[in-house]
Amino acid sequence: MMAAQAFGSDRPKGILIDLAGVLHTGNTPIPRSLAALHYLRRAKIPLRFLTNTTRSPRTSIVRMLAGMGFDVEESEIITAVHATRQHVQARGLHPHWLVHPDVRDEVGPDATEPNVVLLGDAGPHFSFEAMNTAFRLLMRGLPLIAMARNRYFQEADGLTLDMGAYVTALEYSAGVQATIIGKPAPAFFAAALADMNAAAEDALMIGDDLRDDVQGAQAAGIRAILVRTGKYRPQDETAPGERPALIADDFAAAVSAILGDSSLRLPTT
Repeated sequence: MMAAQAFGSDRPKGILIDLAGVLHTGNTPIPRSLAALHYLRRAKIPLRFLTNTTRSPRTSIVRMLAGMGFDVEESEIITAVHATRQHVQARGLHPHWLVHPDVRDEVGPDATEPNVVLLGDAGPHFSFEAMNTAFRLLMRGLPLIAMARNRYFQEADGLTLDMGAYVTALEYSAGVQATIIGKPAPAFFAAALADMNAAAEDALMIGDDLRDDVQGAQAAGIRAILVRTGKYRPQDETAPGERPALIADDFAAAVSAILGDSSLRLPTT
C-alpha cells in the first residue's frame, strides 16, 4: 500500500499515539520520530499520547520526553495510572494498591479497610510477600482491578516482562477475573477521544502492539496503524484478527501516510 493511498483526503480529526516503541525506546528517540512529530504538529490535528506504563507519573513522562527533544504537554498524555485514579474516585473505591513506588504519590495511600485490590506494574517490587498479600485479600472476596495486562515491552537492552503475567497469576490462584483499565479496554480509548472531542470514526491510533494498541483501538471503532518498531514482531503481520488500516515501517512513515507524501520531507535519520 502506497503512503499517499492510505488515507488520501480522509485525514483523521484526532490521532492517538503510543509512546514507548513508537516515539522512543528507553531514553532514545526512534530515528525520524522527532521530525515526524514536528510535521504532524504543523497539520494542527489534535493529538493524545496513550501509554500503559504504570511505573511513572505524567510529570515524569513529560520530563523524559522533553529530555529527548519531544514537545508534549502533560495534558496531552493519557496514562493507565491517571485513568485508574479517575475510575477509583468516580466509584468511591478504597484500594489496596500493588504499584511501583514512583506512582505512589499519584494514586494515594492504601486504604485501612480496602474493598478492592488494584494492580499496577510494580516491577522489582512484585515480591512474594506483596503478591501473597494481594492474593489473600482476593480470597476474602475483594475484586481485582489491573491498570493493564501487557505481556512485554521493549527496553534498550531487549524485551522485558510486563505486568500481564502477574495479573494472570492472581487471576489463576484466586479464581477471579480482573477488570482492565488501560489499553485495550474500550473505556480507555473513549476517554482519550472525549478529551480531544473526536468521534471514534474520525480518529486514528498509531501503535507498536498489535493486540493492545491496534486491535484494541479497532474494537473501539478507531482505525489503526501498526508500526514495525518497538515490540512489533514479523508474525504480527499474519496474526489472526482484524488487520490494521496500514502497517508502516516507523512513526515517520505513518505520519507520511496520514499527511500524504507531498506534505512531508523528513531526514533519513
